[in-house]
Amino acid sequence: MSKKAGIRELKNQTSRIVTTAREEMAEYVITSQGKPVAMLRPFTRDDEESIRLRRVDEELSEMKSLAVEIGEAWTSPHTSTYLIDEQRR
Repeated sequence: MSKKAGIRELKNQTSRIVTTAREEMAEYVITSQGKPVAMLRPFTRDDEESIRLRRVDEELSEMKSLAVEIGEAWTSPHTSTYLIDEQRR
């Protein structure tokens, strides 16, 4: 069962509410004028893993975009592999 906290209560009791959420794994529905507007809940290992995977996906997407950009701008008649091999000699 979720606990409820109004915005004013959240403002005045932030430390207590966050501590309760963390220590008791409590979830709070934050309300404004009696209507739910947000949810405050403990940060879990699943959340941490989700953020890590999202960052990996963002980095891979950026790398793919960069690869396309490089490929479109490539003007050499030789492949990049060939040119790297030539530099190593």
